[in-house]
Parts: sequence; C-alpha cells; structure tokens
Amino acid sequence: MSLKDSLTVMVVDDMTTSRGLITQALEANGIMKYTTENDGQAALQRLVAQPVHLVLSDMNMPKMDGLGLLQALRQNASTSRIGFILVTGSPTPEIVEKGRSMGLNNMIKKPFTPQAMRTCIESVVGRL
Repeated sequence: MSLKDSLTVMVVDDMTTSRGLITQALEANGIMKYTTENDGQAALQRLVAQPVHLVLSDMNMPKMDGLGLLQALRQNASTSRIGFILVTGSPTPEIVEKGRSMGLNNMIKKPFTPQAMRTCIESVVGRL
C-alpha cells in the first residue's frame, strides 16, 4: 500500500469553497482518506479523539485560528506529532516565524495548484 493510500488528513477551514479546493487538490493527488471541520475548536476535539497523520488548516477562522489549533495540538500528548500545514492567503513573516516556533511543519499560500499541494505535503510526510 502506498503512502497516499494510507495517509489520513483533516482539512480545517471555515469557508466551504476553500475546503472544497483543498479536498479537490488532495483527491487530484490520490489522497482519499480525509475529513473536514469548519473551525479549530471542533477540529481539536475530533483530533484528540481520533488523530490523523496530517492537518491542513486555514489561518483565519472564528473561535480558534490555525496557529491556535497548532498550539493546542502540540500541547496534547496524543496529537503533538501530527503533521501540520498552514494554508493562508497572506503568509506574513510574523505568522511564519510564530508558526515555526510552535512546530509548524509547512505552509502553503492560497491560491495553490494540486502540484504545489503535493510538493508541500511530500515535504512533511514523504513521497506520495
């Protein structure tokens, strides 16, 4: 079984369209085992109960933003090693630096292509 067949991913984004674009990019790369959440708090609860290999999270969301979710995941023993990619339209140096200091694995800027998403994911989990 290849990595893309066994990889489990959670997509976290409050915008339906953005979630759809991310999941389309996953499917274009042969990644079919994914779940979605529309806010960081709901994602955190679900990830604590059922961890995945990789989280693709939007930065700007109500209740808990992407960096808040990253911080919460890193502080929990059962989720601390989950790969984390931040998806944002405006990756400011401050966001990048803060994310890296918290254990961010990678970042991808919106808009992105399926190939760019593949490259970003492979830098975290290995060749798909």
